[in-house]
Amino acid sequence: MTRVLAVADEVVESLWSERVRALEPDLLVGCGDLPFDYLEYLVSTLNVPAVFVPGNHDADVSGVRESRAGLPLRDGLPAGQVGPAGFSNADRRIVDAAGVRLAGLGGSLRYRPGPNQYSQRELGRRARALQRRASWRHWRDGRGVDVLLTHAPPAGVGDEEDPPHRGFTALHGLVARLRPALLLHGHIHPHGVPRPDRMMGDTKVCNVVGYRLIEIPDRQE
Repeated sequence: MTRVLAVADEVVESLWSERVRALEPDLLVGCGDLPFDYLEYLVSTLNVPAVFVPGNHDADVSGVRESRAGLPLRDGLPAGQVGPAGFSNADRRIVDAAGVRLAGLGGSLRYRPGPNQYSQRELGRRARALQRRASWRHWRDGRGVDVLLTHAPPAGVGDEEDPPHRGFTALHGLVARLRPALLLHGHIHPHGVPRPDRMMGDTKVCNVVGYRLIEIPDRQE
């Protein structure tokens, strides 16, 4: 069993203190649109593996990869610190952390100029690229994806009707192919109204705006 602390969109003051240690997570994940210094405080205080995907209000972290020495590079040149320190960027990537395999797709539906926003067609291409990477990893070691991290939800599964908060249609096909136990997303603020978990086949879809502490059973292949 892996305890995951998932955060997104809204800073929770009680977590920005030593009290966060009492949650005792094994893994920290960020689903976007949070100040990097908040995320860095959490990972440094908890001292656990941490993974994130960017939201539509985050800085552009695309095109960045790590050198063999662990330094961030963009177009082959040093990029400085990109993204929150201590976190692995899972956007369109497969990341193994704390015994959990995660796949990630950041960003939201495009509704204004800015980074980390995509049309439905663009997100579809990104989802297909992610699925190919997941399939190759599964072929290599026989292990599937446990958690899909996104910023925006799937279309019609916990999204809203206004253009900035509509979900992505391509996530339906991605979930059907990857069959993760969990899809964790942000972007949709509760505004005082509880957001229930939803199911897409065998995948539980959880809105983690603010924070959620979730236990993931060990996957049985």
